Formats: sequence, structure tokens, C-alpha cells
Amino acid sequence: MAEYAEKIPQHRHCAACGKAFVGDGRFCSPSCQETSTAEVKGKLRKYLVLEVILVAVVVIALWFGWK
Repeated sequence: MAEYAEKIPQHRHCAACGKAFVGDGRFCSPSCQETSTAEVKGKLRKYLVLEVILVAVVVIALWFGWK
């Protein structure tokens, strides 16, 4: 039965879209890389805003806790 199985060539899957491709790197095309980069930058921006809000809340809580 294994004699009839089709051999799949060595490939990778794009980190952005999941499409199989042959080659080096994490992305199948420059547009997928740009999309992924934009998504990562957006997530980082949201994380930084969340961190600033968290620090502000802690500082305000400590300020009112000591008064």
C-alpha cells in the first residue's frame, strides 16, 4: 500500500496565510510578510497601551491608598 502513496515534496507553510510553499523563509510572498509585520506592530501597540494603562491604575490606586 505504501508503494502507491504519492510523495509530498519538502515544503514549508507560510506563517501568515498557512499556504504551503517551497523555499526559504517564513513567508510565501512579500505581501504576506508585510501583512504579518503590520499585525505584529498592531499587537505590540495594543500591548504597550495596556501596559501604560495598567501602570497608571496601579499608581492611582497607591496614591489614593496612602491618603
